[in-house]
Amino acid sequence: MSDGEAQGFIREVNLAYIMLAQRMLREDRLVGMFRLGLSAQSAELLATLTLAQTVKLAASDHMLCRCRFDAHTILPTVAQSGTRVDVTPTHTAILLASQKAERFV
Repeated sequence: MSDGEAQGFIREVNLAYIMLAQRMLREDRLVGMFRLGLSAQSAELLATLTLAQTVKLAASDHMLCRCRFDAHTILPTVAQSGTRVDVTPTHTAILLASQKAERFV
């Protein structure tokens, strides 16, 4: 994959992420903030972007979203499978909720 192709994919992911985040935040701000791991300030910024601002932000060659698998306990919890009652979604939500909200600076 060339560098240009990678940057194109990153821009596509950025646009999809911003559009999803905006939709989630407009439907239910608090749930969207929780699921996206955003602070109130970041949520407000994302939810109120104009179309031009959204396109400009998405055009960045840096990923705007990140996977929140930084804590060593989150990835194994999400990936585990077993025969017991599935509490993985609840456990994952608890682990993600314990992380600090992101801020755009």
